[in-house]
Amino acid sequence: MMRAAIVALMLGAGAASASPATDVALKAADDLRSSIAALDAAKTKADRVAALTATISAYEKGLGALRDGLRRAAIREREIEAGFDAKREDIGRLLGVMSTMERSEGPLLLLHPAGPLGSARSGMVLGAVTPALQAQAETMRGDLEEIKALRAVQGNAEQVLESGLASVQEARTALSQAVADRTNLPKRYLEEPEDLRKLVESADTLEGFATGLADLDSDIGAPMEDFAGAKGTLPMPVLGTLLRKFNEADAAGIRRPGLVIATAPAALVTAPWPATVRYRGPLLDYGNVMILEPAEGYLLVLAGLGTVYGETGDVLAAGAPVGLMGGTEPGAQEFGADFVQAAQKGGSAGRTETLYMELRKGKQPVDPAAWFTQTKN
Repeated sequence: MMRAAIVALMLGAGAASASPATDVALKAADDLRSSIAALDAAKTKADRVAALTATISAYEKGLGALRDGLRRAAIREREIEAGFDAKREDIGRLLGVMSTMERSEGPLLLLHPAGPLGSARSGMVLGAVTPALQAQAETMRGDLEEIKALRAVQGNAEQVLESGLASVQEARTALSQAVADRTNLPKRYLEEPEDLRKLVESADTLEGFATGLADLDSDIGAPMEDFAGAKGTLPMPVLGTLLRKFNEADAAGIRRPGLVIATAPAALVTAPWPATVRYRGPLLDYGNVMILEPAEGYLLVLAGLGTVYGETGDVLAAGAPVGLMGGTEPGAQEFGADFVQAAQKGGSAGRTETLYMELRKGKQPVDPAAWFTQTKN
């Protein structure tokens, strides 16, 4: 009876409930599939910019959740395997005893050096131990089923990502085209001022450029919104991981008055608050820079983008796309075993681009972390 339980354990018979790690990864995969379907549908909607922006954001969140789910699954699998390794010797010894017992003839099991009384006592001990062994066998069998489920999730990730990758790349291209085709955006500037062009040509630092930009007047001003009242509630403009805080020194000892955020290649960057575009385009060695005016006296600087949308003077709604990060998203085939291994590392695995974000009040930079809801490491 006991050996049958151990055999059932080793064969992994029966069903086991899914673990939290499995549930997280499975839900993330389902969400990612939903985002893929939404991306395809968004390409046909009338307001394509809003639809594509929302569904690309959902895809990126789903991808991040799947990465986290795979990381949890990998950690859980290692925990279970470590438990098996610790019990390997005990299991082998128990199987050996059970094998010997089952090879013995039935009547011989009744013999005991101490006579019938010893046989009876050993039988009672055996009967008491059997349920406990069976319970342990059931637990270990469940662990084996969990490993099977975790590996199935990891194997399925490549299939989900393969279809999602092609879809989101098409959607980003469609978004860029939709933004370029949009001609009915309200504007705060009638045209790009000459002073702005001169400021760009004479800029020698990002700080100097932003300070000079604060001195340039617009025709109408920033959108009339309670930006100061939104402190602590703004969403991050990009999905990523905080690398360096305000005025935190980097490896070279350089301190910058803003946040450095690690992002995935081609990640979508959006406006966290209704704002006027005060500048967009290349600047010094920062790549493409987008400077938004969310309220009078405030400037939000986003530097390091690969692509920027819109024109100077455009008035953007909260959540509107302002550009894409640079870099090239890896091909679907690279999301197999390599993806799972990167997911196990957690942190900024797969996030190879960096966005620099600076918030300025008047001519002085302030810590953006106080304004946004997701600025913890």
